[in-house]
Amino acid sequence: MDRNKGMAQSQQAYENSSSFFQNRACEHFPCHKGVEEASFNCLFCYCPLYALGPHCGGNYRYNRKGVKDCTGCVLLHDGDGGAALVKARFKMLVDLARLPEGEAGASTAS
Repeated sequence: MDRNKGMAQSQQAYENSSSFFQNRACEHFPCHKGVEEASFNCLFCYCPLYALGPHCGGNYRYNRKGVKDCTGCVLLHDGDGGAALVKARFKMLVDLARLPEGEAGASTAS
């Protein structure tokens, strides 16, 4: 199969997906190397797993200043599987954001 035909089929498969989004107008597109342009997913432009630190499951490193660097990670950008990865770690994200016991919250929304 030639490259253009494969790209067209990939794009068509993602066209109606709520777990796939692409912003080719972005000045950084594609922001990570190693993913076919046709299947590059921008849905998680800012990674919701970043705050999990070493428990995110992605390909990251820490720079000299101790800041997490995810430029080598394509976990959430290759196709439409990113939503499943976030869902699998969602409890960890909830626990991270949970109000500490005994602290009053700014909002009481349920």
